[in-house]
Amino acid sequence: MADMGQHSFGKFQPASPRDLPRELRQSRAIEELVIGEVIEINGSGSQVLIDSSRLEALTDDPDPSISMAGQVGSQVKIRLGNRWLLASVRTQRMHQREAGLIVAQIDFLGEGDEEKLTGKIYNFRRGVTRYPVPGTKIYAATSHDLKQVYASDGRANIEIGTVYPTNDTRGALYVDAMLGKHFALLGSTGTGKSTSAALILHRICDLAPEGHIVMIDPHGEYSAAFSTNGALYDVSNLAMPYWLMNFEEHCEVFVTSEGQDRQTDSDILARALLAARAKNRIAESISKLTVDSPVPYMLSDLLANIQDAMGKLDKSHSTAPYMRLKGKIEEIKADPRYAFMFSGMLVGDTMASFISKIFRLPSENKPISIIDVSGVPSDITSTVVAVLSRLVFDYAIWSRNEPQRPVLLVCEEAHRYIPASDVEKSVVRDVLSRIAKEGRKYGVSLGLITQRPSDLAEGVLSQCGTIISMRLNNERDQGYVKAAMPEGARGFLDSIPALRNRECIICGEGVAIPIRVSFDNLEEERRPASDDPSFSELWNQTGQEEEILERVIGRWRNQGR
Repeated sequence: MADMGQHSFGKFQPASPRDLPRELRQSRAIEELVIGEVIEINGSGSQVLIDSSRLEALTDDPDPSISMAGQVGSQVKIRLGNRWLLASVRTQRMHQREAGLIVAQIDFLGEGDEEKLTGKIYNFRRGVTRYPVPGTKIYAATSHDLKQVYASDGRANIEIGTVYPTNDTRGALYVDAMLGKHFALLGSTGTGKSTSAALILHRICDLAPEGHIVMIDPHGEYSAAFSTNGALYDVSNLAMPYWLMNFEEHCEVFVTSEGQDRQTDSDILARALLAARAKNRIAESISKLTVDSPVPYMLSDLLANIQDAMGKLDKSHSTAPYMRLKGKIEEIKADPRYAFMFSGMLVGDTMASFISKIFRLPSENKPISIIDVSGVPSDITSTVVAVLSRLVFDYAIWSRNEPQRPVLLVCEEAHRYIPASDVEKSVVRDVLSRIAKEGRKYGVSLGLITQRPSDLAEGVLSQCGTIISMRLNNERDQGYVKAAMPEGARGFLDSIPALRNRECIICGEGVAIPIRVSFDNLEEERRPASDDPSFSELWNQTGQEEEILERVIGRWRNQGR
């Protein structure tokens, strides 16, 4: 390695006098931002040599982008003719033989044109068409450069926060690109994930008040956040007709046996279900009625069909499968916890009105429906989510010849419904995996929110075109996310364990280039009810315990919230 004094970036002349021509002053100002040079080139990135004394000289610069130049996760630029290449610093290490020199790896992000008079970047685009050669100078990127890079290109977008390390550059998501190819919001518990999800959805609702968003809320957190601009549903007002279930979903609820017995029970249920659906007048107009057809039927008819089939058995056949099915159906029919779905009042043909209210058709300035499933009995929660998800997908398929109404389906705690383990067949896992793979063809967007991305089914995360990753404490989760993100974002990914609360890395289709963003503060009335309790404060309060217990036990016994 040559002596440091031989490097073109090693020494600088004093700043230009004020009476120099403007172009020369501008050129000298740009040259003062030189921090090193390229020493190695490969396809996606390069190695560069950085002068640590130059970095130290820039630390007091009022521009935060310049003052943090050269640090891991920061941006640098490389001049190539009349273009600027932008790159992100991935790693740093001291040079083995030359004191004061740092060897860094960089990932190329994109390129923009250079303004002749000012030397600033404009017309930035992703990707690199021409690479620099070893010896080319590298410069610190300024906040103005980053504003040009992150500036909207005219596409519909929502601003969600401030780009790191700037103070005023706004971070935006391109809505059509983000929703068109699905997105995932990841983050460990306590990182501000729920509030950030609410912020993104509020911004989308503000941008598109006639939109159609369905959110599955397993903890009842989001009702408070969308009380003014959303339609809120739980077990008290959901009224989801049981006959909307397809055959697989019926089996998941009514068939309790395993192995060969499960197949036997399923065959009996299929015959009884088809006969029950056929009794409805709507079935007369359907040329190809199947067990999956969403035609209303009465549970009493289903039970009667099973009873009739059992009565026709000869002595060589066992009645056990019929009794198992009858027992389970009668149990669910009589249990008030299941009334939101299996009530006798839900026999009428309410399919149009149910889809209308859940999908917000029309939205009536409340574009999001929050489906609070926290009060749903745990043994059928996954089935309820499966039915809602499948309805979104089926509606999109059967409405292809109509004016398009795209729907965004958001799943909180997604690892519950699309688990990596496939030991047991899961209807909800299958339908959400299918939406992840095929949904965008039909105008269905999927938003996955989870704290355990490594527990998601393999391939689902890679189907998400935009990944928004907050801090992840688990090393396995970090590795899983890194594998799903593009190569150019690797420099940002290394900082995932060090992110602050309500800070994230965004990469993919929804942004021009990978960015690190600090989320905006959300108004108090728009936040979800997800704050952690203050033990030190609440444990210093006392009184009214008897009244509290009485009210809680009343709700507990009545299964009411």
